[in-house]
Amino acid sequence: MKYKRILLKLSGEALMGNRQYGIDPDRLAEYAQDIKTITDLGVEVAIVIGGGNIFRGVAGASKGMDRVQGDHMGMLATVINGLALQGALEDAGLPTRLQSAIKINEVAEPFIRRKAMRHLEKGRVVIFGGGTGNPYFTTDSAAVLRAIEIEADVILKGTRVDGIYNADPEKDAKAIKFNNISFDDVLRKGLKVMDTTAFTLSQENKLPIIVFDMNKKGNLLKVISGENIGTVVNV
Repeated sequence: MKYKRILLKLSGEALMGNRQYGIDPDRLAEYAQDIKTITDLGVEVAIVIGGGNIFRGVAGASKGMDRVQGDHMGMLATVINGLALQGALEDAGLPTRLQSAIKINEVAEPFIRRKAMRHLEKGRVVIFGGGTGNPYFTTDSAAVLRAIEIEADVILKGTRVDGIYNADPEKDAKAIKFNNISFDDVLRKGLKVMDTTAFTLSQENKLPIIVFDMNKKGNLLKVISGENIGTVVNV
């Protein structure tokens, strides 16, 4: 395997499957099997998941809600998604730990870096919920921060498209895909990979990002094996 320890970033919307909101158990089960495939090969997996399928703080703020209040609701949504993913992973036979950046001790451990790394060393999948624990920071920022803290080799951003394009491939049939691209080129071309805070943090710490289609079965294993799918963002 090309990577020993990874941070997998999933959007909350990814859990919806074909639904308009909420969580699709079938999609969860598919993700769990893909993750089990690579953990069986000895890859250490940490996961950060968004909460957009349940609530978005920014969307709430645009409708007059207090932004801080909305972001706290979004953090709780990521914990709900983390619990759902934890259940699916354990159904697939994977030992799992859910750690939260906000104190919610009845359902999740508090985030402790050394403890998280020890879980990974023991072969447990660690899910990080609650974002960074602070409003105004996205789960992209949480993913990069946690990846740096646990000394991950790479961030894998699982999306519904198969990489980074120069235009939206769902709207422009002539959009061109990049197989490899530098951090500087992403910024120069104004491409959207992650929010600016997260992207800059990844660049400064020389942590590569791979954007790929998580909804295609077997793609996660291909990325871990070093196959040329998705888009690699590197220094």
